[in-house]
Amino acid sequence: MSQRITIDPVTRIEGHAKITLQLDEKGSVEDAHFHVTQVRGFEKFCEGRPFTEMPSLMARICGICPVSHLIASSKACDALLAVHIPPTAVTLRRIMNLAQIMQSHALSFFYLSAPDLLLGMDADPAQRNLFGILAQHPQMARDGIRLRSIGQQIIELLGGKRIHPAWVVPGGVSEPLSAEKRDQMVAMLPEAREITLRTLEWFKGALSQYREEIASFANFPSLFMGLVNDAKTMEHYDGTWRIVTSDGRVVADQLDPLQYQTFIEEKVENWTYLKSPYYRPLGEQAGMYRVGPLARLLVSERCGTPQADRERAEFLETYGEARTSSFFYHYARLIEILYASERMEELLNEPDILNPRVRAHAEPNQLEGIGVAEAPRGTLIHHYTIDEHGLIRSANLIIATGHNNLAMNRGVLQVAQHFIKDAHITDGMLNRMEAVIRAFDPCLSCSTHALGEMPLHVQVFNADGAIVDERIR
Repeated sequence: MSQRITIDPVTRIEGHAKITLQLDEKGSVEDAHFHVTQVRGFEKFCEGRPFTEMPSLMARICGICPVSHLIASSKACDALLAVHIPPTAVTLRRIMNLAQIMQSHALSFFYLSAPDLLLGMDADPAQRNLFGILAQHPQMARDGIRLRSIGQQIIELLGGKRIHPAWVVPGGVSEPLSAEKRDQMVAMLPEAREITLRTLEWFKGALSQYREEIASFANFPSLFMGLVNDAKTMEHYDGTWRIVTSDGRVVADQLDPLQYQTFIEEKVENWTYLKSPYYRPLGEQAGMYRVGPLARLLVSERCGTPQADRERAEFLETYGEARTSSFFYHYARLIEILYASERMEELLNEPDILNPRVRAHAEPNQLEGIGVAEAPRGTLIHHYTIDEHGLIRSANLIIATGHNNLAMNRGVLQVAQHFIKDAHITDGMLNRMEAVIRAFDPCLSCSTHALGEMPLHVQVFNADGAIVDERIR
């Protein structure tokens, strides 16, 4: 008698999805799927719009990481203009992207995943949330709020507002940085580092409590992909792609992001609106790859800032082969926040940072443009074609959550097979299946471009369609 478990929706992620598990006659998990239940729309309804609207339009895909879409979209528009934007504009874009990474990672770690990490995977669901952290770990709650606030304040100082700033534009940025704003940003960054280092010390000490989760949270061989620069240092704005295996062997190096269609294949499944990209030369199974903060640590040879490099080296030395567990996305986020705070300070102190020349102006000179950047959750691709009037003919977006789709599905199956032994399910079991998804920090509104809300309703069915277990949260 086969049975099915449905978790609908998965909670504490950005967007809406469900998980279904198929049990065999013995009650063991036979198969699992992570379904993204939202309908994709942005690629279609931008058709016919002037290409100059694309950065601001695409930023509306998501209120959590609008800066990432602003940057990738503007880079695609730079290509349509066929211009090299002023160097200071590049630096300012880099700073805003790093501030975006800081605030988004803080949201993921402190708001969405910390309830599991601080209170326990099996804690009472009524307490396993941000309010529970406020009650039991007030300093950690304050740290998370403050760290995210610093990232958002830097975005606001650069772009005029925290959500959907229109400051990043085709050809550069809309206005230069003032000395007053520069000094305000620099003054905040030491506090950000202090919070991050304090959180890292706590997290490293807490990892011994999560050996079982480390072993089962998408802990399997796969490829990892991310941008690096010429020195093989971690990169977020420019550079080329590097793909490595779980043991660090380089599969491909110096891949041109503008040629992504030659080595990335997008598969469509009938049970989800989210596509499943893979590395085409190796096929769907061997070509499954992961992107995001953990991938960026693994594909690079160093972060490029002193404190982040020390933390990266300690992580790799301590966890060796286990480092590819997706549970360590949490660890990688903290290291990357530390890197962002160090790197922003370096960039803000560059001698040319207040240069007023921050935008190149031109008419469309090419009919196709591709923009690639590293968003908080991983590699982001915007690809546009226009007509001779500058109107969008087509748009293709590959979002970080899409890149991770195959790995997320396999991770759900691994966790379910490890923790579920019969048809009876506990809240802790369900939470771990959601937690492996939260480790990837998926942004489903980005990847499918829609809105919606559903209650959590879990049902277990037998082969005859009768409900044998049910949970409503």
